[in-house]
Formats: sequence, structure tokens, C-alpha cells
Amino acid sequence: MDRTVVAYVIYLVVSIALTVWVARTLSRNGRVFLADVLKGNEKLADAVNHLLVVGFYLVNLGFVALYLNDSGSIDDTRGIFEALSAKLGVVLLVLGVMHLGNVYVLNRIRRRGVMEREQVPPVPAQDWVAPSAGV
Repeated sequence: MDRTVVAYVIYLVVSIALTVWVARTLSRNGRVFLADVLKGNEKLADAVNHLLVVGFYLVNLGFVALYLNDSGSIDDTRGIFEALSAKLGVVLLVLGVMHLGNVYVLNRIRRRGVMEREQVPPVPAQDWVAPSAGV
């Protein structure tokens, strides 16, 4: 079997496994965060969580597929490790950037929600007072 094909197979198996693991971890642990961001709306948090996971899969698996292409041939076992380390390193960086992007956007949404909650007075208005004539 050609070493390039072996490198491709190992790359696909490891990249897909990493993508699935990261997506499941983010989904499981991000659900609580989403529920807080969405003010306790559990059904909406589950729906947004699922949509984020689908988008995560599409972007990352699309990148893995596009990055599969290799211009050179692999001549020895050392070449397999060098090609895999470069490709998997880039895939891991993309996964990390995607994760940080998601956390950043959700944190911005959460902060906006906290600011809106702080603008509501702690006690509802009890009476109306007419403005004084001299002011």
C-alpha cells in the first residue's frame, strides 16, 4: 500500500475523531452556559446548542476534507509522521480557533443580557410624581 494513502487514512481517522470529541465536549459542557445566556430557556438552549454543533461539524469536517490534499509524495515512514504532524497541527489550531470564536460570541451575548437585566429597576414604580414648576 502506498505510504501517502496510509497517511491520508490516519489523518482522516484522527481528524474526524478529534472533531467529534471536541464537538461532543463543547455540546455537553456548553449547554449550561447557553441556558444562562438565553435566560433559562432550556428548549431554546438545546436548539441553539444543536445548531452550533451542526455548524461546528460542517466547518471543521469541510476543512479536514479540503486540507487532505498533499502536493508531494511520502517516501518513508518518517515522511508519514511529518505530514501527519503538520496536518493534524493545523486541524487542532482550527478546532481551537472555532472553539474560542464560539465562546467569545456567546460571552458577548451573555454580557449584553446581564447589562439589560441590570437596567431594570429593582423595585417597580409605585407612584408618579409631577415635576416641580421651578425646574
